[in-house]
Amino acid sequence: MGLLALMAAACRDQPVAGVPPLPNAPPVPSEDPAKAVLASAEEPLPDQKAQAHAFVPERVHGQGTAMGTHVAFAAYTTPKTDARKTRAAFDAALEEIKRIEALMTTWRDSEVTRINAAAGKSAVKVSPETFDVIREAVHTSEISEGTFDITFHTLHGLWKFDEDLDPHPPSDKDVKARLPFVGYRHIKLDANEQTVMLAKEKTQIGLGGIAKGYAVDMAAKVLEKAGLASFFVQAGGDLLARGRKPDGTEWQAGIRDPRGPEGKFFATLPLSDHAFSTAGDYERAYVASGKRYHHIIDPRTGQPAMACRSVTIWAPTALLADEIDDAVFILGPEKGMKLVESLEGVGAVIVDAKNNVGISKRLQGKLQLVGVPSDGI
Repeated sequence: MGLLALMAAACRDQPVAGVPPLPNAPPVPSEDPAKAVLASAEEPLPDQKAQAHAFVPERVHGQGTAMGTHVAFAAYTTPKTDARKTRAAFDAALEEIKRIEALMTTWRDSEVTRINAAAGKSAVKVSPETFDVIREAVHTSEISEGTFDITFHTLHGLWKFDEDLDPHPPSDKDVKARLPFVGYRHIKLDANEQTVMLAKEKTQIGLGGIAKGYAVDMAAKVLEKAGLASFFVQAGGDLLARGRKPDGTEWQAGIRDPRGPEGKFFATLPLSDHAFSTAGDYERAYVASGKRYHHIIDPRTGQPAMACRSVTIWAPTALLADEIDDAVFILGPEKGMKLVESLEGVGAVIVDAKNNVGISKRLQGKLQLVGVPSDGI
């Protein structure tokens, strides 16, 4: 996912026939793991009543690390949620992200690794959250021609873009050998038993394209429960902004220039009660023999998708933005924009392979272009 930067001061319309709308709300967690952290800041300050008479909102920042990425928070205090409680809320939200990571990671033992270990053998009973996120992923596969597909993880180890970075593409032979095991139809879900099974032994799943968005949504719920009404949560390329700033203006997010230096943006987008996620070919990538290779793999071919340079999705939830940006990136600008327009409350900014900028109907008049994307490989 592409790196976003919040640019704050101090910083479906009818669905296409046959395409069911995605839910506007992510699954609800079965418990409140952040309760203990929030409770630590419940005692009021001695002079709280006096402060309320002359209340001035204070902007508070927080940060941490989870899901292999940097997590950032910002919020404005309220008469009932001072800076101390706000920071406690940030800590609780970070713990919520880490809890979801523990359920859905593939880097250590988790419900997802247990599903993968039982591939072709048996079904695995999972928590309601993991089941619902996987079911949502399958639904998105169904409406996106299979371009968003969590079984892409079957190709793990061939393409190396992470800590194991190796600027040498795998052989076509090795990729084609794994393709028969890639495909969301190999995922078998039993809602009654709440189990997940992978029909083929070599099929594997990874929730890297959806779990982070879900975690951001859940972190936002923690902040809301703590009494905050104006804030943002950002985990890597996934961001959710709630409410407006005290002066009435919206939060602002920048869209990175895909070929420009880090920190250069070609557009900004106001955010209020919406999420923002970018899929780009520049974060985890390398150039070999004059061609760019990157981590957004088309599950139908096993090769990096080449129709776009970046896709930014504006959506009601971070989960929806997170999964749709990859689908649109792989579908390309024409089919991708058609998908975007079919989904309620969703917009997109697409920089295609030829460096053309496409803006969906819902973002026309909202998006502010501040430059032209740089060209290059």
